[in-house]
Amino acid sequence: MTAIPSASKAVRCAMLAGTALALCSAAQAMARDDAPAAGAAAGAEVDAGESNGAIIVTGAKTTRSATAISEVEIQKILPGVSPLKAIQTLPGVLYITADPWGNNEQNAQIFVHGFAGNQLGYTMDGIPLGDQSYGNYNGLSPQRAVISENVARVVVATGAGDLATASNSNLGGTVETFSSDPQAEFGVRGAQTVGSYGTSRSYLRVDSGDIGGGNSGYISGVRQRARAWDFDGIQKGWQANAKFVHDSDAGKLTLYFDYNDMTQPNEDATVFFKPFAGGTATPAQLYTPYTKPFFYPDFDGYRTRYLTPLGNSPAAEGGNYRNYYSDAQRTDYLGYARYDARLSDKMTWSTTGYYHHNDGAGVVAGPLGQSITTAQAYLDPSYASLPTNCRFGANGNGIRPSACTALTTAQAAASGAALVAATGGSGMITRTTEYRIDRVGVISAASVELGRHKIEFGGWFEHNSTTQWRRWYAVPVSEPSLSTPYVRPRDVMDPLFTQYQGEARIKQLQLHLQDTWQVTDALLVQGGVKTSAQWASGRFPVQPRVGSLGGTTALPQGKINTRNWFLPAFGATYDFNGHEQVYFNVQKNLRQYQAYLAGGGGPWFTGSQAAFDAFAEEGKPETSWTYEAGLRTNRSFANGWALQAQINYYHVDFSNRLLAIPTNPGGIAGSGITGGTSTLVNVGDVKTDGIDAAVTLRVGQTFSLYNAVSYNLSKYQNDYTSTALGIGAATDTCIGGYIVTGGIVPTCGKQLPGTPKWMDKTVATLNVGPFELQAIGDFVGRRFATFTNDASVSSYFLTSLRVAGRVPDGILPVKKVELALNVTNLTDKKGVSTLSIGSATNSYSAYPIAPRQWFLTLSAAY
Repeated sequence: MTAIPSASKAVRCAMLAGTALALCSAAQAMARDDAPAAGAAAGAEVDAGESNGAIIVTGAKTTRSATAISEVEIQKILPGVSPLKAIQTLPGVLYITADPWGNNEQNAQIFVHGFAGNQLGYTMDGIPLGDQSYGNYNGLSPQRAVISENVARVVVATGAGDLATASNSNLGGTVETFSSDPQAEFGVRGAQTVGSYGTSRSYLRVDSGDIGGGNSGYISGVRQRARAWDFDGIQKGWQANAKFVHDSDAGKLTLYFDYNDMTQPNEDATVFFKPFAGGTATPAQLYTPYTKPFFYPDFDGYRTRYLTPLGNSPAAEGGNYRNYYSDAQRTDYLGYARYDARLSDKMTWSTTGYYHHNDGAGVVAGPLGQSITTAQAYLDPSYASLPTNCRFGANGNGIRPSACTALTTAQAAASGAALVAATGGSGMITRTTEYRIDRVGVISAASVELGRHKIEFGGWFEHNSTTQWRRWYAVPVSEPSLSTPYVRPRDVMDPLFTQYQGEARIKQLQLHLQDTWQVTDALLVQGGVKTSAQWASGRFPVQPRVGSLGGTTALPQGKINTRNWFLPAFGATYDFNGHEQVYFNVQKNLRQYQAYLAGGGGPWFTGSQAAFDAFAEEGKPETSWTYEAGLRTNRSFANGWALQAQINYYHVDFSNRLLAIPTNPGGIAGSGITGGTSTLVNVGDVKTDGIDAAVTLRVGQTFSLYNAVSYNLSKYQNDYTSTALGIGAATDTCIGGYIVTGGIVPTCGKQLPGTPKWMDKTVATLNVGPFELQAIGDFVGRRFATFTNDASVSSYFLTSLRVAGRVPDGILPVKKVELALNVTNLTDKKGVSTLSIGSATNSYSAYPIAPRQWFLTLSAAY
C-alpha cells in the first residue's frame, strides 16, 4: 500500500527491492508500455505484476501520497467489479453502492478525505471522465469507460492530483484508471461468473499478439445480467473494448474504443425523520421500512391493491411510498487516439484526441398522486383558472383541499378521474430525465530533460455540448408492456409533455508547467503551476409551466466565465537509505461550477434569475489548499519476511464551500418525484485534518496481511443563513446546538455529513500450493446525516471472502485455469450504505446494505 516517488531509477529500484515477487525492471517496463507519456499519467508507474498475495501494489506519484491497486487484485475482490468499488480497500477512501459490483450509479457514493465524489477528478488513460454526478453531464463512470477485466490498475491520489490531470473538479484528489495494453503473444482469455439472484457475467478477450512492425491489438466483450436483491429488476448490459498499438523507435500510437449499453433498475431510498428532543412525529413520518422494493412486474397488483382508483399511494406510508419501478439506461461511445512521440532521448511529446457521446434516460414510474402537483399544471384544462388553494396537493389527486371553497368534493373527484384517464388510466405516470452528451477534446504535453531537471508543460481543451430533458409519459392500462425498466419511453410513445429542456455549452482550458529537479540522488524537488478556465452558457428552450416546479416562474439562463490562472504546487521527497523516505506536498485546486441543467448543484438550477446573476457577477468557485506530509518504509528481512508501511498527515483549507439545498427533500435519491430547484448557498470554509496509516506484512509467497486505518476531521467553520439566495450565506456566528434560530443554521464546528471520522480496512491472503484464501474486512465509522449533525447512522463492519483454486499448468490444453468463489457481506450484516443528505436538520434518506451474496467464477486463458 506504500506510495513511492518518481525519483531516479536507482532510488526507485532500491525502494522496490523489498516488494514480494516484484522486479524493478518489470515495474519500469510496465510504466513505459502502459502509461500515457509526459504528464498525462504522471502517476502511472506502478509495480503491477502478479502479486501472489501482495494486496495492494506500490504506486509512484511524485511528492504526493498515492496508492494503486493492480488488475490481479481488482479481480480478486469480485470479478467484474467497478474500478471505484475496488479502491474501497485503499486508505482514506469510502465507496458504497447497493450492489456488490459497485456498478449502480444512482446510489453510488464516494468520499476521499472528506471530499465528496463530485469534488474529485477522474480519468481513464488520461481521458477526463467528468465529476461522476448521477445524471452526469460531462463524462461517464469508469466502469462504462472500460471493461473491469481490462483494467490494468487504478491509482488514487488522496490528497491532491497531478497538475496535468484533465479535470475541472479536481478539488480533493484524483482517481486514475488505466486500461491494459495488448499482450505480446496471441492469446484468448475468458471468464464466466454465476451466482446469487441469477447472476451471469460472460467475459471474452482475444489478443492478436505482435503481428509485425510493432503492431498489436485486442478486442474484448462482456455481457452481464443480475437480478436486484429485493425486487424483480434485472441489471444488464453489453460492453465492448478494442485497442490497437503501433510501437516504433519514433513513437507509440494508441487507438482505443469503448461501447457500453446498460440498464440498471434502481433502488429507492428510505426517508428517515428524527424529531427534535421533546418533539413529535406523525405515524407516516415514523414509517421507515428497511427496503422499498418495486412492484414491477406486478402491474395489476400495484394499481388495484396498492394505489387508490385516483392514483394515490397509502397515506400511512408518507414519503416512503413505493413506486412501480425506476431505472437508469445509458449508452456510451468513447474513443481516443494518442501518439507518444520520442523526439530524442531527452524529449517526448504526447498528444491525445478524444470523443465521447452519451445518450440516456433516468426513468421513474409511480403513483399519479405523488406527481400531481406537476401533472395537473399541464393536463388539467382549468388549472390556470383554479384558485391556488383548490389545486391538488401531493398524493391528493381528486381530493379537495380543505381550504378550497370553489370546488365540491364531487367536482374534485371528477377532475382527478379525468387526470387518471389523461395519463393512461392506470393511476400511474412516468417521469424521465433524458440526456445527451457530446464531448470532444485534446490533451497535449511535452517533457524535456535538462540535466537534473525534467520540465513538463502542456494543456487540455474540451468542448462539451450537453442537453437534458424532463419529460412525463402516460402508463397505458391496456398496454403494460410499454412501461418496463427495459424500454425507453421515448422509443414507444410520445410524451404527455416536456416540463423543461436545458442546453449547456461548456469550454474547458487547463494549462500546466512543472519542473522536477533531482537535486541529489536522495533529494527530489518538484514545483509547478496550472491554470483552470471555464466558459459555460446555459439556456432553457423549454421552460417549466408556472406552478409545476418548486414555485419557480422561470429557470435562469446566461453565461458564467470563471478563470484562475495561478494554481501552484510544490513538494519534495527525501530518501534516507533506500528504505525510508519522507515527502511533503502543498497544492491549490479549484472546482468549476457544475453546468448541469436538470437538478441542483450549479447556478443554472437555483430557481431565479437574480440568484444566478449573483453567482455570475460576484460568486466564487470552491477552492482548496492541501498540505500533506508523510513517511514511507520498505524493508525486507530474513526468511522471506517483508514490510511496507506509510503514515500520511494532511490538512486542507477548503474555501467557498457551495451547498445546494433541495427545495423538495425526501423520496427518490433524496428529492421528491416532482423535483424542485435548489437553494445554492456559499456556506464559508471547511477545515480538515486527517491521518492515514497503512502497513503490509508479507511472509514469503505464502501469507500477507494488509491493514489501513484512517481518521478524518472535517468541520464547517461558519454557520449560514437559510434565507440567503446565493453568495454570502456564511455568517460570523457559531451559535451551536441543532435548532435553526432566526434563520441561522448552526453548522459551525459540525462534521461534514456523510464522511466518517474513522475507517479501517484489512485484507489477509493465504496461499497454499494452488489454493488461495483471501478475507477482507471493512469498518466504516458513524456518519452524520444532516448538516447540523442532529442525526447520524451507526458504524458497520463488513466482511467478504474469496476461495480460489488454480489448475497446475500442463494438465489441461489451456493455461491459467482457475475456479474462484467470492462471498460478499459474509455475515449478512444489515445497516445503512449510501446516505442522501439534503436537510439541515431532522431528515435524511438512506439506502440499505446489500445482503450476503455468492459468486462462482471459472476463468481460463489460451
